[in-house]
Amino acid sequence: MKQIIGWVRGPWAIAVYTYREGIRKRTLIGFLILSLLVIFGSSFISAFLDPTSRTDIELKLIKDICVATISIFGALITVFTSASVVPNEIENKVIYSILTKPIRRWQYLLGKFLGAQLIIIVNLALMGILFFAALYIRQGILPTLLLWALLLTYFEFLILSAFTFAISTAATSPVLPTIGGLFVYITGNLTEYLKDVQNRAGQTGKWLDDMLGRIAGILYDVLPNLQNFSLRNQIVNGMPNDPPTDVMIPNLMAYGLIWAVGGFLLAWLIFWRKEL
Repeated sequence: MKQIIGWVRGPWAIAVYTYREGIRKRTLIGFLILSLLVIFGSSFISAFLDPTSRTDIELKLIKDICVATISIFGALITVFTSASVVPNEIENKVIYSILTKPIRRWQYLLGKFLGAQLIIIVNLALMGILFFAALYIRQGILPTLLLWALLLTYFEFLILSAFTFAISTAATSPVLPTIGGLFVYITGNLTEYLKDVQNRAGQTGKWLDDMLGRIAGILYDVLPNLQNFSLRNQIVNGMPNDPPTDVMIPNLMAYGLIWAVGGFLLAWLIFWRKEL
């Protein structure tokens, strides 16, 4: 039992330290403040609409703006956090003093990854709370559908975080993993488009189109489909507050966990072979 507690205590201490250091970064604070201002400002959008037809349009615009803000700024916070937690400590040489202690590499990585998740969860929760407030001001209700949307959004960010984190273990600065994380986010939200490109490419008979189709097919096969986690249409169009019947939430959570575990194992394999 003491050995198990010791294994858990090390990663948790690193996670708490990572969280405390991360929330002080000006870039992340700037993203959070800007996102909160956009969400808060969406509540006053009625001032720019025609008073005779603003009820439904106003509510849809508020929802659309808030959902887009949480998605975009949440992804930026996820990428910048996951891309920097390890490379920054390599640059500052803090990692060497940590790894000289009786802490194994997997414990260090797990702690850094959990610390990044704490930062992501707190930021997502703050944006979600303000979104709730904006809707409550206009509707007078607290839509439970938004809770499911935030839950699935976190699992989307969990996948994004895991693969950005994996790239960061092979880098010595946050630049490359940031680019890689943004690439995963953009292409992961365009997987259906990639499939369409693959299907259309073979119809032209041109070698360039065929090559683009092959590349699109490879990306479609190896990248996670982040579009699966979006409840944007249900929220904006005012679907019922119950869990949406057309979305298998437990399956999506399992899908997200599998991809996240795969990304973390990739990070461990890279970091295990890294010379420090």
